Amino acid sequence: MRFAAFLALCVTLPTAAFAQSYPSRVITVVTPFAAGSGTDVITRIIGKQLTSALAQSVIVDNKPGANGIIAANAVIHAAPDGYTLFATGNTTHSANPSLVKELSYDPVKDFTPIVRTGNFTFVLVVGKDLPVHSVAELVAYARSHPGKLTYASANSPGIVSGAILAKRANIDLTHVPYKSSPQALTDVMAGRVSMSFIDFATASPHLKSGALRALAVTSTERSALLPDLPTMQEAGITPFNVTSWSGYFGPAHLPDAIVARLNGEIAKIIGMPDIKTQLAGLGFDAFSTSPAQLEAFVKSEIQNWHEMAKDAEIEPQ
Repeated sequence: MRFAAFLALCVTLPTAAFAQSYPSRVITVVTPFAAGSGTDVITRIIGKQLTSALAQSVIVDNKPGANGIIAANAVIHAAPDGYTLFATGNTTHSANPSLVKELSYDPVKDFTPIVRTGNFTFVLVVGKDLPVHSVAELVAYARSHPGKLTYASANSPGIVSGAILAKRANIDLTHVPYKSSPQALTDVMAGRVSMSFIDFATASPHLKSGALRALAVTSTERSALLPDLPTMQEAGITPFNVTSWSGYFGPAHLPDAIVARLNGEIAKIIGMPDIKTQLAGLGFDAFSTSPAQLEAFVKSEIQNWHEMAKDAEIEPQ
């Protein structure tokens, strides 16, 4: 046997053997948001099914704060063995390169893409005591009460959406950042903050109870869950197209065999009719992609969010 071929075999055999025995212990899925957030809820639903599919416990580890950087750093410093995964999306892998001046990680080089799992429905919500029932009324109220309105955010879609609304409508909005979406909504419902752009999964129970009022969705098309709710563009704020996505990653250099195993199992879960229906009820449009498709998507979204941040005149902090 030639030496080069022998060397390649020596490298391949341990990797293949390791992949065949995977998983043999608990898998931790890190999320950059708090319990009760949209990403957390979706991750727990998928994680429960993944536990059955892999015959090993899959636990969710919430590491909110610093715009997802705390969670991202925890993942990139983990061993690339498939036992630490990252369920994340826009904030860490699309927006942070444009929002954070000295980012401590590279969304492409420091991670192994596994699978994209879908898109969230994002809505503009206000508290029940704010006397507005449409985007037009909100804009009029802001103009008649200059400097009085605030918007809460706990993720990149919330940050950028608020900045775009302020610029497009030529109104004064003060940004109030939060560590988590549930905390942000608590203050919106209490009247301490005027509004928030938030995922439907987090807002849904409060919309049903009447504690929050939805004014519009941030996508270019109406949501099937909220067919009577206009888009921001239909409401006169144009152009406006902010979407939020979710996917799974591992640390850099995750073995191909493990990536393929995880991609296949998660894709099967996403394709289950009952799971798809459950996720749709939370405002999550579930689908799956290949690792290569996710990598290409991340690269394109980094550029897309750079353009949105520039257009909204957001300076990296």
